[in-house]
Amino acid sequence: MPLIILAQITAAPGKEEFLQGELEKLVAPTRAEEGCVQYDLHRDNGNPGFFVFYEIWENRELWQAHMNQPHLEAFRAVTEGAVAEFQLNEMSKIA
Repeated sequence: MPLIILAQITAAPGKEEFLQGELEKLVAPTRAEEGCVQYDLHRDNGNPGFFVFYEIWENRELWQAHMNQPHLEAFRAVTEGAVAEFQLNEMSKIA
């Protein structure tokens, strides 16, 4: 069964544009990963510091492999202090 990931990221004040640029850098390499079915980045229309990744992975194991990729490690290092909040939900489609 595919795994749905909803990742919600809130930028620290004044870091909205910087964080968006760094999040956008994750899209191409992630879409090329084994098991990635869908990986879309969204920005809230009313709150420019709130971002959501909607992801679909073939399975949880491949998503976990994604979480250890070098481009995510680099993202975490360069954005330290730019992320105010991060919430991750692993979900299953029910209808």
